[in-house]
Amino acid sequence: MNRPVFRRQGILFVISAPSGTGKTTLCENLRATPDFIYSVSCTTRPPRAGEVNDVDYHFLTKDDFLSRVENGAMLEYALVHGNYYGTLKSTVKEALAQGTDVLLDIDVQGATTIRKTDDPMVRDSLVDVFIMPPTQEELEKRLRKRGTETEEQVQQRLRTGREESKLWPLYKYTILSGSMEEDLIKFRAIMRAERYLSRRLVINDASPASESP
Repeated sequence: MNRPVFRRQGILFVISAPSGTGKTTLCENLRATPDFIYSVSCTTRPPRAGEVNDVDYHFLTKDDFLSRVENGAMLEYALVHGNYYGTLKSTVKEALAQGTDVLLDIDVQGATTIRKTDDPMVRDSLVDVFIMPPTQEELEKRLRKRGTETEEQVQQRLRTGREESKLWPLYKYTILSGSMEEDLIKFRAIMRAERYLSRRLVINDASPASESP
């Protein structure tokens, strides 16, 4: 007798964390396995050394970015440290409809916007995860190790980080950041558990193949 074949809508995994926590590096490690797509965000900030357009970010002019906002093309957007960041709605919704999981690396403002969406597909698929720095001292150490900000920018990001860290209870999951390997293991455990939630699965009667949720 054939086992039932399961299918499901894609899951929207959202990661937020104070700048310097290691969120970008975590996402880079997650992208090493092709079991979901990484939604590349749009930004008006200039590229950092080594960043590639349409790979790390879609680097846009301010006018181009705001035009997309006006046209309703953004799922979420926010002004952070003087620059705009946002997520293209079409990329996310097309993947979810095809049953493909999506990973979003966005700030707390963007996560709040997505939680408030009236789009049932996005709302039902959302799984948000906050990466909490172990201490403010460790956060400062990680920021300075990057060497990509001025002293004024470091202090601004630390102030922002303290405020963002207060919002962890709004997220479905919170990971206390440790080593990159530890963070990766914890996040992968969340992904596996969410993919097998009964409420996400429906039986596909049309196919006799083996189970593949």
